Amino acid sequence: MQGSGLFRRKDIAPPEGEGQQLARTLSWPHLVALGVGAIVGTGILTLIGVGADKAGPAVIMSFVIAGVICACAALAYAEMATMIPTSGSAYTYSYAVIGEVIAWVVGWSLILEYTLVVSAVAVGWSGYAAPLLSGYLGVPMSLMQGPELGGIVNLPAIGIIAVVAGLLLVGTKESATLNALLVVVKVIALIVFVAVALPYFNHAHLEPFSPFGFAKSMGPDGVERGVMAAAAIIFFAFYGFDAIATAAEETKDPGRDLKIGIVGSMFICIAIYVAVAAAAVGAISYTRFANSPEPLALILRELGQPGAAQYLAASAVIALPTVILAFFYGQSRIFFVMARDRMLPSSLAKLSSRGAPVRITLFTATVVSLLAGFVPLGELAALANAGTLAAFVAVSACMLIMRRRAPDMARAYRTPLAWVVGPVAILGCLYLFISLPQKTQLWFLMWNAAGLVLYFLTMGIRRKAEA
Repeated sequence: MQGSGLFRRKDIAPPEGEGQQLARTLSWPHLVALGVGAIVGTGILTLIGVGADKAGPAVIMSFVIAGVICACAALAYAEMATMIPTSGSAYTYSYAVIGEVIAWVVGWSLILEYTLVVSAVAVGWSGYAAPLLSGYLGVPMSLMQGPELGGIVNLPAIGIIAVVAGLLLVGTKESATLNALLVVVKVIALIVFVAVALPYFNHAHLEPFSPFGFAKSMGPDGVERGVMAAAAIIFFAFYGFDAIATAAEETKDPGRDLKIGIVGSMFICIAIYVAVAAAAVGAISYTRFANSPEPLALILRELGQPGAAQYLAASAVIALPTVILAFFYGQSRIFFVMARDRMLPSSLAKLSSRGAPVRITLFTATVVSLLAGFVPLGELAALANAGTLAAFVAVSACMLIMRRRAPDMARAYRTPLAWVVGPVAILGCLYLFISLPQKTQLWFLMWNAAGLVLYFLTMGIRRKAEA
């Protein structure tokens, strides 16, 4: 440790104690698939409808803006991940570069992000699976919906979380290989959508291009709209590459594989998203699919392509678990590193003979299962965006600080135009945070206020244990 008090910094060198290091089993194809699996999911499959409602045809611009900001953050992540190739992502970088209290805030925000994403995607997957389970197996809907919808418990959501947890306990490499296969299914489905919808492109559907303006503004119906309001929500569809950074300690060649995985997955997804958004708003009027829970499938049905629509929906049921796997993986690694640093109970940082954090995986599965099975997420899902934006600002700031503090330190990857990319990422993320709904901003501040109270309550206990 360096320094003292709230801003003492963690050593950059990875831990070497027995049972403290995760097994190195991943190469860059696994990381690219992990990133694409996390990024391409419910965001593009559902949020394009929400974005269209907020921005009209200019949702294409919203995707570009969110993508550029995320790409800048991804470049900062790539540099920091190769400099500090240990698990923990933004939490670890903040601890090593800025200090403990900031690391706690970032880690606490990441826990919020990953917990909500895993739970929300599990519930979303259950929404697709429930009709099949009810129709073919006779499972009552009361066992496939939470109490907020009149049910008892959402068993399919809990079940898919249990399956993913089991995969992660079997081994990181094995689960990453299966993830790669499912990612291929998902990407092919989006390519099919673009191929089917693009021939129906009509420029008339793009007029007026930006009916609600650029900045966030409150409409007469009480809904916040505008290009940036859409970008702040669509941002959910882009992040996920940060899950790759949590795999640094399990990567065979961090200097090479991390930069390929982070930058490669990000730019692949930007290209896919912009193509899908352009094909969607050009095929039919945005008002016909705005706020639809299945906008891409709806567009295909409206175009008289029911077969393609069914294929897209089936692909979503098969491949959406890749999102759960990627974020579950990321969350368990954040928990693991915080436990290893004694920010959380150190007994949770125990590894199996295969190098997997068993206790933390089971603990994580229990928490997200309770949320997915019983708790209504609703508007709180937007909190995931707020937590991610905080982490992206921290990582970009860490990159710039290290450029000043240790300009000659070895870097397997150097972000090009760092003093342009870093500020764009920081200011862009702050603008997106301002563009989030006010209720989301308030809940985020309350979450971190509660986190800081917990931090200060436990800090004295940890200090005595370390003395």
